[in-house]
Amino acid sequence: MSTPALAGLRVLLGVSGGIAAYKGAELVRRLRDAGAEVRVVLTENAARFVTALTFQALSGNPVRTSLWDESAEAAMGHIELARWADEILIAPATADLIARLAHGRADDLLTTLCLATASTVTIAPAMNQQMWAHAATQANLSLLRERGVRIFGPGSGSQACGEFGAGRLLEADTIVANLVAARGPKPLAGRKILVSAGPTFEDIDPVRFVGNRSSGRMGFAIAEVAAAQGASVTLVAGPVALTTPPGVKRVDVRSARDMREAVLAVAADQDVFISAAAVGDYRPSEASPRKIKKDGQPFELKLVQNPDILAEVAALPKKPFVVGFAAETEDVEGHARGKLEKKRLDMIAANQVGAGKGFETSDNALLLIWRDGREQLDRADKRVLADRLLTRIVERIAAARA
Repeated sequence: MSTPALAGLRVLLGVSGGIAAYKGAELVRRLRDAGAEVRVVLTENAARFVTALTFQALSGNPVRTSLWDESAEAAMGHIELARWADEILIAPATADLIARLAHGRADDLLTTLCLATASTVTIAPAMNQQMWAHAATQANLSLLRERGVRIFGPGSGSQACGEFGAGRLLEADTIVANLVAARGPKPLAGRKILVSAGPTFEDIDPVRFVGNRSSGRMGFAIAEVAAAQGASVTLVAGPVALTTPPGVKRVDVRSARDMREAVLAVAADQDVFISAAAVGDYRPSEASPRKIKKDGQPFELKLVQNPDILAEVAALPKKPFVVGFAAETEDVEGHARGKLEKKRLDMIAANQVGAGKGFETSDNALLLIWRDGREQLDRADKRVLADRLLTRIVERIAAARA
């Protein structure tokens, strides 16, 4: 039986006061499943959302909520807690908590612990999408990154406030996977990985375009995990509303031709190219310089084929290990295997798309296919899938060299 990934790790979980505080209970369970010993600190506002009793039952340890615990502070309890922790993990980390950490405040137990510890501090942000995008929040995050604070997430999707966008707390499994990757060996150290992500938009006129429903989440998850595992990552991103993962060099493009130019500029110098982007197969033959007006007559749009970026990279004299993606509505394996062979790819990741599947979702399922093998990756958070995909890529590269 294998040793749990976080066996013996002492994790101090800080829970701050946002609606996502309820997810902290599941996070305690997942941390313990991974072998960690967990103690919990709730901020005053977090205790309005969830009770200390819940976390005590799940962690098996007393829960602290205040600096003004006379029995604990008689023995300088906050200093003892700061020394005890191998990791301080704050999930959720609200905009207010992030601001106080960035400015060195020590006005409650949790912020005091963060100043008093010599251990790594990790935060998993959760807040309204507009609060996340605000310049003040982003400046605070930049300060924390410079000081060595790890930042996991946030995810993107529907929010409790009814809005949609970046700011969702990552799922518990994803946070634990991030923590394992951050503390573990760096299997991709020294490797250069190029990832394409998101859709391409092909302009009809200055107002309209031909596009697709790709959100870019899968490609961004791959880039994030690869960087966390030590790779030097270049991310070529189509038009998406996603935050650049830490440590990733991002190149923004709009059209398939833009993406081709950005990819081919660096592809020959990469160890791996993962084409997760949903590149448009066709574009209008001509784009009007002015908005096309309705005139009561039928409008015909002539389309021409876009360049095949994936096939071009696979045909380079000095090519990287090339991984394609195949989004299919039917005969997923058949179409994917045909694409693998026709374009002479090293691996392809296939998935079924349609209502609630593949595009615009936070999870997915993948079928990995290579020349003499296949593996089904069951539905999971896209970051978890990214980790599994990268593991298989490393294995296939090693097998090819054996």
